[in-house]
This record gives sequence, C-alpha cells and structure tokens, in this order.
Amino acid sequence: MKILVTGGCGFIGSNFIHYYLQKYPGDSLINVDKLTYAGNLKNLSALSLSPRYTFIKGDIADPLQMEEIISQGVEGIVNFAAESHVDRSIEAPVDFMRTNVFGTFVLLEALRKVSSKRPIRFLHVSTDEVYGSLGETGAFLEETPMAPNSPYAASKASADLMVRAYHHTYGLPNLITRCSNNYGPYQFPEKLIPLLISNAIEGKTLPIYGDGLNVRDWIHVEDHCRGLDLVLHRGKEGEVYNIGGQSEKTNLSVAKTILDHLGKPHSLLRFVTDRPGHDRRYAIDFSKIQKTLGWAPSISFEDGIRQTIDWYQGQQEWWREIKTGEYLDYYQRMYGNR
Repeated sequence: MKILVTGGCGFIGSNFIHYYLQKYPGDSLINVDKLTYAGNLKNLSALSLSPRYTFIKGDIADPLQMEEIISQGVEGIVNFAAESHVDRSIEAPVDFMRTNVFGTFVLLEALRKVSSKRPIRFLHVSTDEVYGSLGETGAFLEETPMAPNSPYAASKASADLMVRAYHHTYGLPNLITRCSNNYGPYQFPEKLIPLLISNAIEGKTLPIYGDGLNVRDWIHVEDHCRGLDLVLHRGKEGEVYNIGGQSEKTNLSVAKTILDHLGKPHSLLRFVTDRPGHDRRYAIDFSKIQKTLGWAPSISFEDGIRQTIDWYQGQQEWWREIKTGEYLDYYQRMYGNR
C-alpha cells in the first residue's frame, strides 16, 4: 500500500511516519511538506536512505503538484499539513486560511479528479478546538456543534466541513479525526510542553497564560498515531472519530510537574497576560472509537511526560538550534512585554 502523508515533517506527522513504516514493512510512504518554520527534515533523517520513504518538498495549496503526486498510485492520504499555533493565528490569520482551508480544498479537488478512476481513502487530521470551550463538566462528542473561538480553530472547522461536504456530495471515502492536545518527541518548542521543558532546562522563566487554570486533555503522540492508523484502515467512511487522552490537566499543574521532574524551583513560573479568547477547558469523549475500533490510550500522562522530558534533555542540540533567530523574535513579541 502506498500512503501519502502531508505535513510529515511536523510534530505529529513525523511521529506518524516513524510509527507507520515500522508497523507496515510492506508499505511505502510519500511525505509532502512545504518546510515552513515548524517543518524539520531532521525529524526524519533516520529514514533518508529507506527505499520505502520518499520526501517531496511541496505545498498542498498547489493544485497541479497535488494532482500529479496523488496520481502516482497513492492508495491512502493522511492530511497533517496545517498551520497549528493559536497565538500565530491571532497574529497572522491569513496563513491559516491559505493552508488549512484552501490547501484542504485543493487536496479534495485533486482527490475528486483521481478518485473517478480508483477510490483513495482520505483521513483529515483535525482538532478538538473546533468544538470551542467547555464548562467545568462534560466532554466533546462527535455530535457536539462546532463553535471555534480562534482563527486557527475556525480554519480547522472550515476544513472539516469541506471534507464532510466532499464525502456527501461526491462520494469521496473521507474520514475525520479530532484529537486532544498532543505531546511527545519532535514537538516545536513554541507549544506549551516543549516550551516549558526547554525553558526549565535553560533555567529561564516559564510563561503561564492568565491564572494557569485552563484545562487541556493530554494525549501522548504515540497513542494518537495508533488511533489514526485504526481509523485510516478500519474507520467507516464519512465518519468523525474523537481521539482523547483521558488526562485532563491545568496548564499550571503541567508546568509544576515539569519543574519537579527537572528539580527546578517553582519560582521560575511567570504569569503573563492571557491570550485573547483563550478557551477555558477541553475534554474528549472517545467512546466511539473505543467501541467501534477497540482503541484506548495506553500511555499515562505520568509515564508520557517523564519520557518526553527525558527526550528533550537528550536532544538539546535539536531544540537549541530551533530556539534562535525568528523564534526568539516571536517569543519576545508573545511574552516579552507581558
């Protein structure tokens, strides 16, 4: 089986590629990535000589390139390609509209043309942020109405609706997953957990938005990859599947856990002005994928966060190279005057 992965040089995409090629030794994989700031070829350097892995620098918003690639015997597509940082979407929403909305449309149009000859399963990787914010109780179901509160979440919700429409209108074998917050190796250090870990290692302050009591459901990226694998191969076409970690934590408690593991003082915590429109709580009900496909998270947050901290401690060259130049300018804009 030949699989196309878009955005495979990013955090979740690169983890999925490592997972997939190890699990399916008879399959081959094409990785198309535009290599924007968060795309890193080093995430997949171990695969550079593999005959089952092909990298193509490309843009999912390029219709001719996407149609040409999909026409090369691709049997399944996993779409990770997206701008994904909420803060950046607030600062520059146009990039999110182009990649997340128009890019998904281009992929679907290319699929529509090629699928007239042969069906190609299309798995669109989305986020729980499309549902908006929860109160103190309850959890997002697949039927929960979408109510996005940031330009990022709105762009993903728009893409989800396009994927749904192309299934119902054109009969494309499309599927959607919506996952809670991921953590693990290779995550770009602007995101909460790698930012806190790398800052703590460097002895820098850890910026915490607002009162730090915003709640997120955390899932290790390896568990997410297992869920994506099941949906890609066994999910029902036209369906949405929530994938959650069953591990709700406040941002403040996550920060304190990281400091404690590294033996750093809590005095490194620094509360900064809250993000505009900051959703208070997310929680995922994943009973659908559990009942229909037999998936459940297997890595506890306690084990996963220790493994993740240890990875960042052992891979300091990887993230120190990133935390320079444009990253420092961006960090100063986000947190320097708060």
